[in-house]
Amino acid sequence: MATQPSDDLRDGIVYLARTGLGDALRSVIYFTPDEFELMYLRSDLYGDDKERARAVKEPLVENERLGFDARETYNELGDEPASEPDIGEYEFTIRVFSKGFLCRVLVENHGVILTTDELHIAEFEAQAVSLRSLLAVASDS
Repeated sequence: MATQPSDDLRDGIVYLARTGLGDALRSVIYFTPDEFELMYLRSDLYGDDKERARAVKEPLVENERLGFDARETYNELGDEPASEPDIGEYEFTIRVFSKGFLCRVLVENHGVILTTDELHIAEFEAQAVSLRSLLAVASDS
């Protein structure tokens, strides 16, 4: 897959996040091991200054890129009979902060980061499953 997402993938990711998480959604970031794109930014954040938002999000994306390597480790652990019993395949990561959440979904060489206000943690599972499906289809294209 190309480094930049297709328009259909971009629209699908933002649509899923906006409809599933509503006004609690703060940002949607698509990323690869080398680049990232801020796909959605709630209008009340960063004075609607996308360059400032991108600068603030960059260290966050750099940290979440570590997940590309960690995901392989988790998948290998799931395949080893002598390790953790049947933990299955890596699906997504949720990071809980005092005033919001971060959800990271990785499929092959690309991923999505969602940041939100405080929500019930269960609301992320449906989002993560939908985003994984969308990213998997894009990877197969």
